[in-house]
Amino acid sequence: MSRASTVAVTGIGCLSAAGPDLGAALGNLLSGKREPRPPSRFTTTHPLRCPVFEVPPDFLPEDLGRREELLLTSRFALAAAREALRDAGWIPRDLARHRVGVCLGTTVGSAMNNEEFYWSYRQGLRPSMEAIHRYLRSNPADVLAREFGLLGPRQTVVNACSSGTDAVGIGASWIRAGMCDVVLAGGADELCRVIYNGFISLMITDDAPCRPFDRERRGLNLGEGAAVLVLELETLRRSRGARARAQVLGYGSACDAFHLTAPHPEGAGLRRAFAEALKDSQTVRDDVAFVNAHGTGTPDNDRVEGRLLAEMLPGVPFLSTKGYTGHTLGAAGAIEAAFTVACLEEGRIPASAGFALPDPNIPAPPVSEASIVAGDCAISDSLAFGGNNAVLVFGRGRP
Repeated sequence: MSRASTVAVTGIGCLSAAGPDLGAALGNLLSGKREPRPPSRFTTTHPLRCPVFEVPPDFLPEDLGRREELLLTSRFALAAAREALRDAGWIPRDLARHRVGVCLGTTVGSAMNNEEFYWSYRQGLRPSMEAIHRYLRSNPADVLAREFGLLGPRQTVVNACSSGTDAVGIGASWIRAGMCDVVLAGGADELCRVIYNGFISLMITDDAPCRPFDRERRGLNLGEGAAVLVLELETLRRSRGARARAQVLGYGSACDAFHLTAPHPEGAGLRRAFAEALKDSQTVRDDVAFVNAHGTGTPDNDRVEGRLLAEMLPGVPFLSTKGYTGHTLGAAGAIEAAFTVACLEEGRIPASAGFALPDPNIPAPPVSEASIVAGDCAISDSLAFGGNNAVLVFGRGRP
């Protein structure tokens, strides 16, 4: 896209194990605080016990904690959307005068939490249909549209772990195409027993706190949460005197279809997504303050991503924030986009939590301590199962 057609980010909401809102999370990231623990909301007989990053119950607003007619994924999304709208200075009823869309990414949060219903059904019993009704009521994009009376386009993106990044990119494209004046874009996901056991079975989880890009890394820790960005037409933002926390300058998405779960050894799809996003944003290396990398802590992902960053953006600082939140699946790209904007505003990035020992197979290490950064842009990227890759470029905000 051209600089003239950029999309403003006027509000951000974020809920994760790192904090109940974006400000609290950023403070914890910059101080190096992280608290992975064994899961508490479900039990498992799996012999391997891996820490996770659950959202504590008291992080949810009290009224959302009681709304059991919705799955937790959608309640996470609602909490983040409320914070984002407050941050943007929008009163929900005022949105009715504008074309407002919703684009949210998720992966598993609304599909795999009804084990009791499925077991009862398979045993020939007649379980209550409430579990199914709750599932049907809990499409995250529909929930936000109903809650705030939004009548524009809505889409739930299910594209594995790039879902949140893709949702922000798609939401920005709706504004650039003239379909919307405002879009609530982001992602949400929750933990459950099926996903926890499933990732252990893939042998890509660590039974200790994860160590992205570290020589001794053994895998990821799972997490959960949500983030929502208020994307806004630049002329509308100016007319109402709102600040722009950032600008969405570019978006790239590519699939190499190399493997169901592993990245392409040379990062073919990620390379194309980066090239597309950089071209779209008219960004060059010297513009980039830092990269918030996908950085899961798995051996293959970090090696491929680290090599590509060293080649395409040599000398640019990079980090992974998954050491503070865990891998939040469909929410990861949105949460990391929120952190990227907040760090670009702050002019500081946190240490890449868990990193201690450089890997000789990765040309450059991530940042190992909280650091001051300089530059007009920052990048957040996501790699996903199925060979999906997505990249967002954010520029500094405007008054």
